[in-house]
Amino acid sequence: MPWLAALMRFCLFSILSGLAPAGAAEPAAADPRQTWQMLDYIAVDYAGAVQAGRIADAGEYAEMQEFATAVRSQLAALPVTPEQPVLQAEADRLGAAIAAKAEPAQVASLARQLADGLLANYPIGAVPASPPSPARAAPLYAQQCAACHGSTGHGDGPAAAGLDPPPIAFTDADRAAQRTPLALYEVISQGVAGTAMAGFPQLSEADRWALAFYVGGMAYSPQIRRAGETRWRQNAQLRDQIPTPEVLTRTREAELARTVGATQARELLAYVRSQPQAITEASGQAAAPLALARQRLAVSLRAYISGDAAGAQSLALSAYLDGIEPVEPTLATRDAPLLRELETAMAQFRAQIGRREPAAAVSAQAEVVTALFDRAEAVLQATHTDPVTAFLGSFTILLREGLEALLIVIGMIAFLRKAERQEVLPYVHAGWVVALLAGAATWAVATYLVDISGANREVTEGVSGLFAAAVLLSVGIWMHGKSLAGRWQQYLHARVSAALTRRSAIFLFLLAFVAVYREVFETMLFYIAMWSPAAATAIVAGLVAGIVVLAGVAYWLLRISRRLPISRFFSVSSILIAVLAVVLVGKGVAALQEAGWVPQALIAVPRIEWLGVYPSWQSLLAQLLVATVAIVCFIVNTRSAQVLAHAVKPTKLK
Repeated sequence: MPWLAALMRFCLFSILSGLAPAGAAEPAAADPRQTWQMLDYIAVDYAGAVQAGRIADAGEYAEMQEFATAVRSQLAALPVTPEQPVLQAEADRLGAAIAAKAEPAQVASLARQLADGLLANYPIGAVPASPPSPARAAPLYAQQCAACHGSTGHGDGPAAAGLDPPPIAFTDADRAAQRTPLALYEVISQGVAGTAMAGFPQLSEADRWALAFYVGGMAYSPQIRRAGETRWRQNAQLRDQIPTPEVLTRTREAELARTVGATQARELLAYVRSQPQAITEASGQAAAPLALARQRLAVSLRAYISGDAAGAQSLALSAYLDGIEPVEPTLATRDAPLLRELETAMAQFRAQIGRREPAAAVSAQAEVVTALFDRAEAVLQATHTDPVTAFLGSFTILLREGLEALLIVIGMIAFLRKAERQEVLPYVHAGWVVALLAGAATWAVATYLVDISGANREVTEGVSGLFAAAVLLSVGIWMHGKSLAGRWQQYLHARVSAALTRRSAIFLFLLAFVAVYREVFETMLFYIAMWSPAAATAIVAGLVAGIVVLAGVAYWLLRISRRLPISRFFSVSSILIAVLAVVLVGKGVAALQEAGWVPQALIAVPRIEWLGVYPSWQSLLAQLLVATVAIVCFIVNTRSAQVLAHAVKPTKLK
């Protein structure tokens, strides 16, 4: 019904442009979502207004002109970006084509080109956080939509008769060929002004995406879906037409048909809209988190442009924690410099938001990050996994994460042996054994029950790292003092014995548990992320090799500790423990920064992860503070020992 579409667009345009004078309301109404939605209407419905260079419906044609004018005005009111003049020029060409009554195909092409440019410069979150589940949307549709649109999507629900204009029929094949899941998602989120179609912002984002894919698939029969599944599984070239979830959300059947033919386009979209997870399965699971990172980055930028800096910061953190960290081990083994470049760029993006820099600068940084996403995706989607790379990645992860915990636990064991307190050793052994068991339980929970968010991972690592650093610093200072006092033997037998039989035994258990669980927790998440059936043998071999090397290091350290005189052992151990405290405090602060608990002010210094050195003022100052406290206390211990020595000598002479 041409008059129905015209009425709907007129009502939408009236709400968007407002009844006030043009200059008064436009800045407040400038929303890239609304602008994009109007462009989508032009691309889909201009064909009903003009045919063969003549006006087929005067009302629709007038509204097409009004929409084009509104698009131009809203583009001018959006925040300035480097590409804004280009978009405005494209809007002028679109308006001129409509004024010249150009062919529908030309106008649709101009509108969609402008819509794509709009999304690139003013992202509106065009990617679902995870593959939608259309089956999950069936009960939602029955509850929220069937009364108007009908149980099968024919627009014949019991409430439809009283609605003017009547609801859309989702089974209309011609209209479905022109719409995208993104367009449907926007309608579900915002509604359609002037109609009974209200928005459903109260539904979760996942539910709205699921509904969009569900209603977007109602025009396809089960037979067409089955045919599409066969084509999808057998034809790699067809799969290449829809490589990512982002492409799927923006793909129209009519456009795809120009590339692969009408039949294949229809069957292909019928299948992938009903089974969106097929996209990530085909491209490799490693690329899936990057789709989430893209989506969160886009929504973060949109939130910042709209004035919600706090929300933008939270979303930017999620883009890194939930989108990049899961693929960090794989990317590190394949292209470590790219990973560091990506981490730095995303940190800069968050820093710009924190400093409330102009929207144009933040948008430019988002483009830099997006380009890095493209490079990372190409690396992660490589189907061939080099066994040597997988082995080295697995070996390095275990060695890097296990060495810190090993040094702490071996230090405690060696100390207790020197102190002749073997009966307390079971507490230390129980601590690291329980930590390993807790790590296995965490793996089971993270794999089969719940998804551990990136923020929770970083908070766990950060808090445990700071706790271990504080304990190690105090222990290191204490051990340094005993190495100099000259009365360590008496102290060990008279006081340490009593202390260790009371509270300290439990404390040693807790320190062993925290030190080991922190590393097991991070190592477990890395192995989950990098696991690949194709490289399973190499990954397991790297794991075994890492265990053998760590066992060898533990044996060597224990042998050396037995040979050292106890005063020398205390002296060497105190320095090593102080260094570990400096390393752990740097890592702890960096983890809390990534979780958003600590501000992050970047500085141009090298990033040395094994030393806990990260390019931010906060982490470096924390390390400097711990190092200063350790050095000052070591100096005080040394001077106190010298004073004590001078005081004892005269007494002996008498």
